[in-house]
Amino acid sequence: MLITLLATIIVLGVLIFVHELGHFVTAKLVDIEVPRFSIGFGPKVFGFRRGETEYVISLLPLGGYVKMAGMEEMERIEGGKSHEDEPVGSTVVTDAGLVGQEHRRPGPREFEAKSLPARALVISAGVLMNFLFAFLVFALSAFVWGVPEVPEARIGGVTEEALPPGAEALADVPRGARVVAVGGEPVGDWAEFQRRLADLPPGPVPIEFEGAPSITIRIPAADSARASLIAALDPVIPLDPVIGTVVAGSPAEQAGLQPGDRIRAVAGQPVATWQDLVAAIEARPGQPTEVEVEREGRVLSVTLTPEARKLASGREYGRIGVGSAGDPSRALPRERPGPIGALAQGAKRTWEVTALTVGFLADLITGDVSPRNLGGPILIGQLSGRVARAGIEAFLNFMALFSVNLAVLNLLPIPVLDGGHLLFLGVEAVRGRALSLEQRVRLTQVGFIIVVAIMIWAFANDVLRLFGL
Repeated sequence: MLITLLATIIVLGVLIFVHELGHFVTAKLVDIEVPRFSIGFGPKVFGFRRGETEYVISLLPLGGYVKMAGMEEMERIEGGKSHEDEPVGSTVVTDAGLVGQEHRRPGPREFEAKSLPARALVISAGVLMNFLFAFLVFALSAFVWGVPEVPEARIGGVTEEALPPGAEALADVPRGARVVAVGGEPVGDWAEFQRRLADLPPGPVPIEFEGAPSITIRIPAADSARASLIAALDPVIPLDPVIGTVVAGSPAEQAGLQPGDRIRAVAGQPVATWQDLVAAIEARPGQPTEVEVEREGRVLSVTLTPEARKLASGREYGRIGVGSAGDPSRALPRERPGPIGALAQGAKRTWEVTALTVGFLADLITGDVSPRNLGGPILIGQLSGRVARAGIEAFLNFMALFSVNLAVLNLLPIPVLDGGHLLFLGVEAVRGRALSLEQRVRLTQVGFIIVVAIMIWAFANDVLRLFGL
């Protein structure tokens, strides 16, 4: 719980800081006065002043803002005092964007006094910083840890209980069989195999193998079922059969198995990889089974009975309650690029994640993806804790991925978001004059309602997931 909380604070804190730093730095570059830089919203928890700017940490860590001179829509929306009676206005630049005032001639260091390109740069800078952060993290990860090679399209493991109805035939595919075509289209590697399963329309699809009979499965229409299908299949991964965790009260614990044990054989059959172990145990539900174990240089033999579990089809499989000590992503061969190659990999990964995020939003708008797939702060916290436990590489890559997601979401043309206020500036560029203050306030209020509604929906999805709904 503590790790999850700390990981969530770090993820949100760093990414909010990066976003607001973009607004802050560009505002300074174009000589806009910045009275406040805040991480979080609401009452101030801690702060200090340097020069004209007060730097604060506020109570609600779900965003941040950079307050500037010369703008007042956000003040109106928040119910604050209007600046019409004050000699100097104020501006609030947040993840939600920038807005302007027009009741008087702006001073030389106010937002509205700057050129249209300068204002557009200030609005865009937060998003650009999020993209830059992701690019640098992906590049650093490639340089330090290398880039995992994409495995062949060989079926290494199948989690039968995760297979959706109509895909049960995959459980009978021999381990190691190579996929050569899906739906009549050739498949090169595992990533291409996953893309084919994700992109095909619902319905029957033939899958051809090298050295094994072809099968036909039904691609589900529901997004969650399709995701489950893809997650149920693993490529061949050379992961050592070393136990990392033992479930309390499980057959493994009752037989005396311990973390660190290496499984050498099951029922007299040699075990070379973790996937070999899983397949051997799954094949012996409810059957007393001899397991040969290597522990601290000694070879032991224990007998255990895999717990019999039943699929919806009535088919049984075995489980003994152990988890792997290895990381599948670390088990794959890696290529270590030089500095230039790492930068290229950073750009490639940033583009790929951006394209996936844009594609998801497009599918959400068209109805091809269910709104139930949206996640809120609870899901963010759960994922942050999970990747933090997986190690620094996984944690940094998750932050980079999340940073791209924030950047793309902030570009949506919804007033209150950065993209909405870029739209305001686009209208100003076309008309030759800005929308009136009242028009911008009304549109920003509508945008605020839309964003709050999306946040409530995402939070409701989080709660439903907690209850398995």
